[in-house]
Amino acid sequence: MEIISITKHHYQDIANIYKQGIETGIATFETTVPTWETWNEIKLLHSRFVAVDNNDVLGWVALSKVSDRCVYEGVAEVSIYIAENHRGKGVGKILMENVIKESETNGIWTLQSGMFAENEATIALHKIVGFRIIGYREKIGKLAGVWKDNVIMERRSKVVGID
Repeated sequence: MEIISITKHHYQDIANIYKQGIETGIATFETTVPTWETWNEIKLLHSRFVAVDNNDVLGWVALSKVSDRCVYEGVAEVSIYIAENHRGKGVGKILMENVIKESETNGIWTLQSGMFAENEATIALHKIVGFRIIGYREKIGKLAGVWKDNVIMERRSKVVGID
């Protein structure tokens, strides 16, 4: 397996994997896959990777700004999705380790992530790479008419943003 930076060339595979996540009903409030242009615009230009094996994209990870306010310049939100036939094989952990390292290289001191409370695999993945639960957002939004709770997790860098 190789971890490489995302380019537009990877987007069809990224979109397919994202669609698989949407179809689980426990990965995102989104119900449609964005275009490359929309996706590319909302993701930071650094810290975006795909895991590839024999030209097969196994999963992807990317960061988004949490705010345009300058005080939050070093805080980013993680999006990570693994192809359904590659889940539980360690792909997510390797992608997370790479995005953590790259984010710190780019001055990110806090990574945060929100996930549905029933998405136990994603919660476990985040814990493995040093995230901690910092809160819950009860019935924060509806998906298919059902209220969903979010678990909010964060990871504070031990090398960036410390005094």
